[in-house]
Amino acid sequence: MSVTETGATIWLTGLPSAGKTTIAYELAGRLRTEGHKVEVLDGDEIREFLSAGLGFSREDRHTNVARIGFVAELLAANGVKVLVPVIAPFADSREAVRKRHAAESTTYLEVHVATPVEVCSVRDVKGLYAKQAAGEISGLTGVDDPYEAPESPHLRIESHQQTVQESAAALHALLTERGLA
Repeated sequence: MSVTETGATIWLTGLPSAGKTTIAYELAGRLRTEGHKVEVLDGDEIREFLSAGLGFSREDRHTNVARIGFVAELLAANGVKVLVPVIAPFADSREAVRKRHAAESTTYLEVHVATPVEVCSVRDVKGLYAKQAAGEISGLTGVDDPYEAPESPHLRIESHQQTVQESAAALHALLTERGLA
């Protein structure tokens, strides 16, 4: 007889190079060690496999977020902790995902990895800020394309003021408080 585990979608939103994916993988490792079923829906992987062909227009970004939200909800409804480190720059797109989860009675937590753009541009994990500064790309979220920060996320992580482990621990504490870890 297996124990039924409560799934949840934990959406980590923030600017490019804010630390979303790093925190998600750190937390995923901890949750797996504790015996939880965990999946990380990395935004870059999703764009390659699930949302190939989409661009970065507002409509395409909304479609990408909706697709990710659909997959996340399916997994969460089946007992998986789904960590979603995806920019999702528009509040209405994130709200649509939240509403989908609510309609299915699936837990959805929004976490804002609130790293200032100045810090993100120094980190520049993928070289996007350098490309934008050189005029090679445009539409970089938080620079020349909008990012609508969550007004009241379940948790706000200031990743530039703490270690990755401290950020993951803060998120783990939220999950524990909600009976999910």
